[in-house]
Amino acid sequence: MATKQGKNDNRISDKEALHIAETTDVSPRQAKELAEKHGKDKAEKEAKNFKAEG
Repeated sequence: MATKQGKNDNRISDKEALHIAETTDVSPRQAKELAEKHGKDKAEKEAKNFKAEG
């Protein structure tokens, strides 16, 4: 069975999630969730906004 790999694959690696977590003070899990929801390119910006709002 084929895996789901399309142009909307917004998953990020553990290393990328850790980098976002370290620079924005969200957890790596939150960083991954934000990337899946908002896209890889906007994940760090959304993480900064996420912490500022919460």
